[in-house]
Order: sequence, then C-alpha cells, then structure tokens
Amino acid sequence: MKISVIGTGYVGLVTGTCLAETGNEVICVDIDEQKVQRMRKGEVPIYEPHLDILFERNIKAGRLKFSTSLSEGLDHGEIIFLALPTPENGDGAADLSYVLGVAEEIGNLITDYKVIVDKSTVPVGTADKVKKVIAESAKCEFDVVSNPEFLREGFAVDDFLKPERIIIGSSSEKATELMKKLYKPFVRSGNPIIVMDERSAELTKYAANSFLAAKITFMNEIANYCEKVGADVDQVRKGMGTDSRIGKRFLFPGIGYGGSCFPKDVKALQKAGREKGYDFKMLDAIIKVNKNQKTILLPKIREYFNNDLKGKTFALWGLSFKPETDDIREAPSLAIIDHLLIEGAKINAYDPEAMTNVERLLGNKINFGSSMYDVLQDADALIICTEWSIFRTPDFRRIKDRLINNVIFDGRNVYDLQDVEKEGISYFSIGRKDIKL
Repeated sequence: MKISVIGTGYVGLVTGTCLAETGNEVICVDIDEQKVQRMRKGEVPIYEPHLDILFERNIKAGRLKFSTSLSEGLDHGEIIFLALPTPENGDGAADLSYVLGVAEEIGNLITDYKVIVDKSTVPVGTADKVKKVIAESAKCEFDVVSNPEFLREGFAVDDFLKPERIIIGSSSEKATELMKKLYKPFVRSGNPIIVMDERSAELTKYAANSFLAAKITFMNEIANYCEKVGADVDQVRKGMGTDSRIGKRFLFPGIGYGGSCFPKDVKALQKAGREKGYDFKMLDAIIKVNKNQKTILLPKIREYFNNDLKGKTFALWGLSFKPETDDIREAPSLAIIDHLLIEGAKINAYDPEAMTNVERLLGNKINFGSSMYDVLQDADALIICTEWSIFRTPDFRRIKDRLINNVIFDGRNVYDLQDVEKEGISYFSIGRKDIKL
C-alpha cells in the first residue's frame, strides 16, 4: 500500500519506518528542510532502540522516502497519517493548530479519495473538526479515522511491530477495511483490531495514559507513607503485584513520571472535562502529587547537608525522563537541577543519551561528564534520577573513592538496601528505610 505520514517526530518516524518494514511504500513529510535532508542520508533524528536498523534498511530498499512537500505526500498516499504535535496550551488543553492547519491544506490539495488518519493524541471530537475543515474546500470524497498510538519510548519499535491491540475509530466501512488491510501483518498472532466510533477511540488513548499515570502516582503515595510508618515499599509492591487484578507493571515508586505523554495527556483530559462541566477530581490529585514527587528527594538532601547546599557539588546520573530515550520533556531531573541551582549548588551530570538535549536547554549552567564515574570526582554526593541499566551494577569502590561523602540519593530505588549497606555507603531512596552511616 502507499502511505504518507505527515510529521516526522517521535510517533511519525516510528510509524512510517515500521509501515515500510512490512512492504508498504512510505513518504514521510516534514517542513524542516534540514531535517529532511539528514533523514535522506540515513540519519535518524531521535534516539529509539532498533529504529536505526529498520530506518537504514527501508531507505536502501526504496520503501521509505522523505519530502518537504505536502502536495507530494498527498499525491502518493492512499492513507494519510497525521502525526503532528499537539502541545499543551497554557491552560492545559491540547493545541490543535498544527493538526487543523494541515487539515485545511489537505482540503485544498486532495483530488481523489483519501483516508486521513489522526495518529496524534487529540481530544474527543477532533476527528469531527478535521473532517469539517477538510470538507470546506475538498472536491472529492475522503474519510477521517482516529487511530491512536500506544508506543512506549524505548520500546516503540517492538510496540508497533507487535501491538497488544490496534484501535480504529471509524464510521466508514470503506476506511475501516483499508485500515484493517494495512494492519493485518502486525496482528498475525491474534491480537485484536478493535473498531469503534471516532470519539471513543480518541478517549481511549487519554483514558489509558491517565490510568497508568494513576497507578504510578498511587504507588508514589504509598511509598511516601511507607517512610512515615517504617514499611518497605518494595515488599508492598510485590505483595500487590501478584494480585492478577492489579498486575506487576507500573508499580515502581520513584520521583514521578515525565515525558511527552503522561503529563500532557492527563492535563488535557482534565481540561476537556472542565470544558464539559465535569471535574476529574482524581486527575487533579494525580497532577498535584506528581509535581511534588519530582522534588521528593530534596528534603533528604537538605537535611543531610544541614540545609546548606551553597557551594556543594552533586554528581547526577540520568537526565532523560526514563531509560532508553533521549527525551527530557517533563523529566524529574530538570526539576531537581533547578532547585539545586537556586540553592547555590553545582552539578556534574551524566546520561548515556540525553546530555545533548539538556545542554541545549541549560547551556553551561551545569557540567557534563564523559562517563558515569567521571562526574563523581570530588562531588559531595551522588543523585540518581533515571534507572539506566548501566547504573544498576556499579563499582561501589570507585564511587567511594571519588565522592567526598559516601552518600547516594536514589530517586529510582536502583539498589538493594543490603548491598549498599555492605558497601559502607549512606543511602536514601523512595519508600524504604534510610541508611545513615
């Protein structure tokens, strides 16, 4: 099939590349000329495990191409994916200007039947708005479909190629059959293609992400309470997770969630509810708790240093909002960095992938190291913000040799308490007893 993907951000690039991998002819369209030129040369503009291999293979095979011309993309594709930004407005609502702006252009340009697919995360009713905008100037038939993505950063390629389910929101039998044909190679193991109306499909994405954010937030609340009563959140988590009604995933406490999806989607659903006269009280609490959780380590750090952080140097491991990505949007590390800088501290940071993005944001406000051990030299303490695999089995002797104080503040509970205690290191984590040596 001939497919066009408008927008080459995280979702668009993964979508286009993975669709090309199953033999489709794909054109990805973006207005950034320099970015398009780099992609034509085989350069992947984002970090996502395994994407580079598929990207290069499909470019060489001629199945994956790039253009700055929307007209070229529309001429090529029978199915047109809109993978455009829907950033948060100042009031929390999703900004649809990119989606509706391209929809207007599509209406002026299409000359034969197309299936227009909303792949971006959009509020309920967006498909109707897109349809209305296109219909104002279109001279041919078209259909608008909602097809939300459920891609986890760090696992996006696997998630696309082996989806747990595919949601198709469509009121058109013709469009639905084309979408089923497109996705058939991805569900050979029997996972479902679920067809529903457009509005239900749009809400499914928001509901799913908000529920997962709720699980994380609840576990963080339990972790905070564990510290008050002397319980161990790791034991509580294991006891909860073996209940099949709850499950083991998304029960790991820490310093809050971040990224491009959970924060934005929870706020967008909250705002959408208010616009319809419905107050999502649970979402209000999720947002408040998560904001506070991002800096939950700071009181422990202040107490250890007698409320005087001025002139102290902190080594910081992990800048991305989660492992296996270079995405720093809403990353808890940034909240911690902001507070430490305000209090006069210095920061030496290391992350396997995200340092370039943080340097673009903060410039020379913090220092960056060439390795995880490099940033420890003469630092007063180590702070862990992201649970990258390389941080899980460190050489504790090298940590102790380089730090001025043998102390770790761990926002992701990376280490077992007994292991750290044996190493003679003071250790402060989330929802577990503090080790003060």
